[in-house]
This record gives sequence, C-alpha cells and structure tokens, in this order.
Amino acid sequence: MKRVAWPLLLLASAAPGAEWPQFRGPRASGVAAQPVAVEWNGGQNRNILWRREIPGLGHSSPIVWGDRLFVTSAAPEKGDPGLKLGLYGDIRSVEAEGAQAFKVFCLDRKTGAILWERTAVKRPPRFKRHPKATHANPTPATDGRRLIAFFGAEGLYAFDFTGRLLWERDLGPLDAGFFQVPSAQWGFASSPVLHDGKVIIQADVQRDSFLAAYDAASGQQIWKTPRNDVPTWSTPTVAPYAAPGGPREQVVVNGWKHMGGYDLSTGRELWRMRGGGDIPVPTPIVAGELVLLTSAHGPGRPIYAVRTHAAGALGGQSQAIAWQHARAGNYMQTPLAHHGLAYFCFDNGVLSVFEVETGKRIYQQRLGDGRTGFTSSPVAAGNHLYLTNEDGRTYVLSLGPDFRPVAENELGESVMASPAIAGGVLYLRGQRNLFAIGAR
Repeated sequence: MKRVAWPLLLLASAAPGAEWPQFRGPRASGVAAQPVAVEWNGGQNRNILWRREIPGLGHSSPIVWGDRLFVTSAAPEKGDPGLKLGLYGDIRSVEAEGAQAFKVFCLDRKTGAILWERTAVKRPPRFKRHPKATHANPTPATDGRRLIAFFGAEGLYAFDFTGRLLWERDLGPLDAGFFQVPSAQWGFASSPVLHDGKVIIQADVQRDSFLAAYDAASGQQIWKTPRNDVPTWSTPTVAPYAAPGGPREQVVVNGWKHMGGYDLSTGRELWRMRGGGDIPVPTPIVAGELVLLTSAHGPGRPIYAVRTHAAGALGGQSQAIAWQHARAGNYMQTPLAHHGLAYFCFDNGVLSVFEVETGKRIYQQRLGDGRTGFTSSPVAAGNHLYLTNEDGRTYVLSLGPDFRPVAENELGESVMASPAIAGGVLYLRGQRNLFAIGAR
C-alpha cells in the first residue's frame, strides 16, 4: 500500500560541514574535516553540550542536515525493552514483545529540543529481534528536502522537514535472521541510501532477496534486481566506475554468496564475487580507486580491495582485486579510510591499520582488555580517530601510521549506534539518551 502527499517541502539551509546525511555520513566515509572535542565525560557533564532522552530503543545513528537532527526509535506499548550486550553467541530471538510504535524524531541540532516526532506505524513487529538488536536498526537518510526512514518489514517512509508524510511503501516480509536456523529472527539493519534522487534499498533476507531503487519524490520503484543471497545486515555504498560512455556510478553491496556492483541508473549487475564471512555486516567503503569490503563470521574473515572499474565474475586471482587478506576482516564495524590508511577494528577491540594501496599491515593494537564488544563503527574528525565500545568508552587516537592514544572517555551509557559529526560536534547515541559532545 502506498500513500502520496503533495510535496510541500521545506528546504533546510545547510552550512558547510553541517551535513551528515546518512549512515557514516557522506558516501559512508565516516570522515569529517572539522575537528571535534577529544575529551568528555557524560557522568561529570564535561564537554556535553546537551543530552536528550529518546523514547524507546534504537541502534540507528543520528543524521544531520543544517540545524536539524533526525533519529528513529521503536517504543514498546508495554514494558521496558532490554538489551543483552557483550561478546556472546546466543542466536535466540526476543519473544513476545507486543506492539511497537515505530517513531521518527526531529531535533534542533544546537539545543537538542525535539521539534517534532511522528509515529510511522504502530503494531506488533512482523519479525522478532536479536537480544542485542532493536526494531529500529536502519539509520535514516536525507537530501535536505526529504527524510527517508526505513523499518524493514514495517515499511519505508518519506517525510518532509516539517514532519509531513509524503509517501510510504510496504516492501514485504523482510525476514533477516540466521539462514541456518530460520526460527532465529534477528531484525533488519540495512540502512537506506539517498543519492541522485533515488532511495537505494538492499534487502538480503530469508526469501526473495533484492536490491532496488525508488524515486525519492514519489516512492515509485525505478528498478529492482533480484539477489541470490542469505540475510545480510550491510548498507550499500555508491561508488564511481568507468563505463565506455564515460564515468558513471555504481551501487556496491556486501554479501556472502554475492558481493558486487550494480549500475546506479538501471540496477544492472556490473561485477560479482563470493564473500567470506556468512553474516556480512560492514558497509563497503570507497578509498580512492578501490572499494574495501570485509566480513568475519563462519569460515572466513576476509578483506578485499576491489578496483572500482571491476567487471564480470571475479575470482580469487582476478586483476580487479588489488589485494586481499583471508583472516583480517571485521565482523560488526564498518572500516574507515583516511589519507592512504585503512582502519579495521574487530569486535573484541583489536585494531589493524593497513596501507590502502598495497594492503600492507602498518600496525595492530588492542583497545581495552578484550572483554567488551565493539559494535559502533569508527569515525574521524580533524586528526583524530574515534572508536567506541559497547560500554560507552570512546578511545581517541591520532590518525596516521603510528599507534598514538590521545584520550579515553566515558559516556555513562552503553553504545551500539555509530556516531555522527556535524559543525564541529560529535553526536553519540546511548541506550537511552542522545548526546551532543563539543568543547565548551
């Protein structure tokens, strides 16, 4: 069912450096040019510009455009939703949660005041979640005119900046669970990408997986390409590629049976290769003329550096693969590339840094004691790298070829969501509150 409203859109003014429009920011890079604070403490309110409780539970990251900040949540009709964090391997789902209100919040970026909230839909979720997940995992996306919120099987929604619903689409039963045990339902997590007037959705699920593009203005489907893959939780990335008629753009997706690239305009497959880890989560990232893809569950922990001009079916020795490592990849975190170096952090806090061009390992160091999980993806601002563990401790390092710790900061809440950075402020979502962190 689709509902369309006449597009009365508010075009927000966005100062340079004040946009973080999707998961991991522009092009999913995770990188902001403007420096942010390197020290803070949530309990002592040090360098905490504001905090705002967000009702319900969500692992979606905040996004920012101009003076607006957006975030999503799933609020149960009854009871207090719980999270089971840590390093463990329980595959069971959370049972009998009841109805949820799937919510979208718009906040004032500078003060944290809630400007409006909307309930996209309220009902019992079609599928259950993992104890470590939520019913609001996908990060929203915006182009400064429209806000796209995605709740997996609960629907895809477009709002204007006043909170007016523009359109909605039911994309069907998107069951993201463990392919080997279908009763283990874990919750959908792939975030929408909004690019060139198209909403890109990767839906790798138990049955009838697909990659699709929808018109951002109307919600009409532009193209839909079937995918033969098991459930994955990765967000796609838009990357350049060299076509015979000139430079074009492709959608790059992670996967187990099928990672690859698709023409952004048509959905036509450009290249493909088999993945490694059988539960792919990290988003592909662009590093110059390479795309870095990784996964780490089951039989493999690979990193692949694939050239953006790749074409056809790629084998292990293909010239389109610049380099690869069989046992060095990430399970949960999306890596980060900056000035010729790529930073990969495993879920137990082991950080590995590689040369982007050659794949040579520069250093490897452990953050913390190895007993706390790292799920939030790293971000960079100025000359610093920020990595946050599930306990809410953020490790700040100097970017570059040497391991140089700068600070360790306590938020006072558990953290699963990846941060956002805009206008020299770091926005970090805890289990209950959203924090704006900046030098006072």
